[in-house]
Amino acid sequence: MDKLFKNIKGDLAIWAVVGFMAILSFLPIYSASTNLVYVANNGTTTFHLFKHAILLVFGFLIIYGVHKIPYKYFSGGSVLMLPLVILLLVYTLAKGTTIGGANASRWIQIPFIGIGFQTSTLAGLILMIYVSRYLAQNKDKVIVFKESMLKLWLPVAITLMLILPANFSTTAIIFSMTLLIVFIGGYPIKYIATVLGIGLMFLLLFVLTAKAFPGVLPNRVDTWISRVENFSNSDEVEGYQVEKAKIAIASGGIQGRGPGKSVQKNFLPQSSSDFIFAIIVEEFGLIGALVVILCYFFLLIRIIIASKKATTIFATLLIIGVGLPIIFQAIINMAVAVNLFPVTGQTLPLISSGGTSIWMTCLAIGIILSVTANNEKVTRTENEENPLDILHEAIG
Repeated sequence: MDKLFKNIKGDLAIWAVVGFMAILSFLPIYSASTNLVYVANNGTTTFHLFKHAILLVFGFLIIYGVHKIPYKYFSGGSVLMLPLVILLLVYTLAKGTTIGGANASRWIQIPFIGIGFQTSTLAGLILMIYVSRYLAQNKDKVIVFKESMLKLWLPVAITLMLILPANFSTTAIIFSMTLLIVFIGGYPIKYIATVLGIGLMFLLLFVLTAKAFPGVLPNRVDTWISRVENFSNSDEVEGYQVEKAKIAIASGGIQGRGPGKSVQKNFLPQSSSDFIFAIIVEEFGLIGALVVILCYFFLLIRIIIASKKATTIFATLLIIGVGLPIIFQAIINMAVAVNLFPVTGQTLPLISSGGTSIWMTCLAIGIILSVTANNEKVTRTENEENPLDILHEAIG
């Protein structure tokens, strides 16, 4: 164990907050899993708690393994992985798992172990690394929009088009983060505005086509429209999930009902994943909510600090590209729970159940820690005394 801790490198504050959030997740996961047991008749509470623990163990192994890899290798790795990810997205769109008879073709089953894997999450992570690579390689060049279309925007467009039919919220997050990275990376604002306009036009065209020819391509356009209408129209009856989430939050008070004493977990669908924040507030009150929010805020601060300490443009963009989506996703999840945002299906990173969410978040954390470990190595090297300087001081 001592040897293991000695081999842990990188920002120890990030290690600490990620570990704390993982431990924090056990109580709400154990409590909310009763919904899966008694309503969905799926396993036992102990089974779901054990499954969550196993996923977290593998998640931390991912962090440990990835943070040992020099971050420069992620640059070339993204080029190799992007075609594979696109093929996975095509396969998922064609053969993905359908949930409850509705089109939710965003999952594939991992052979032999029977765990569902959401390929769009991996695709977003690889795409962020690829975009960071492109911007770093062209930081000293005059960017010509036509030339960047092929190497930068075509891979982005293909990836997003394959994710969009089954998962609008993930598509929107990836697109938004891509625009943010290219802005930080010095990509001309006028070109960013052009890409944004093209993206919105394509989205409108996709929605109109899906409504006009519903049988051409499986999609969830009707679900998107329904969620936005229910959210924006005050006369509409609130969705069942949002209504139960608001009841859970309202009954939490300052200190909450207490661990395991949530009532709405028995009625709220996805109580252990999409709406776990509502269960946390019901059981631990405003205090629990503030603890969760402060954890993400602290992680955001450490991500910003790490990006400022990075020694290369690629390292800076890499940290921002893989780190900010974690915070952005957490904000969306909590905003949905308190009815500040339409229902999206985004989980609460590091706290919600779900193997894909946990593992991809851990992969992103591992990449960030890889960069911070390199920063520490560079700092140590710079702080070491040069023998020639010592000789000069002795002579002088």
